[in-house]
Amino acid sequence: MADLTEIDALKASLRGARASAASLADVAARIDSLDPHTDVADADLDELQRLTLANGIAAQALRGLVESMLKRRGKVDAGVDAGNAGIDE
Repeated sequence: MADLTEIDALKASLRGARASAASLADVAARIDSLDPHTDVADADLDELQRLTLANGIAAQALRGLVESMLKRRGKVDAGVDAGNAGIDE
């Protein structure tokens, strides 16, 4: 079995993040179609709980990989390193 390269890991991480986002899109379409005066079905909430956890894990894995690649190159942005994910408030 061949060793996993950094590019292979990046591709896999991106696939995971994209797949989890796509899964959220399916349930988002159902939520978007709801009347604002109704409630969200329990099944949709259960699915959202599961999918948002998967999405968060996939995004954090991708972020960690990208950060480690940047650190190795000496190019880590101070905003990311400070814990705000590079978002200016």
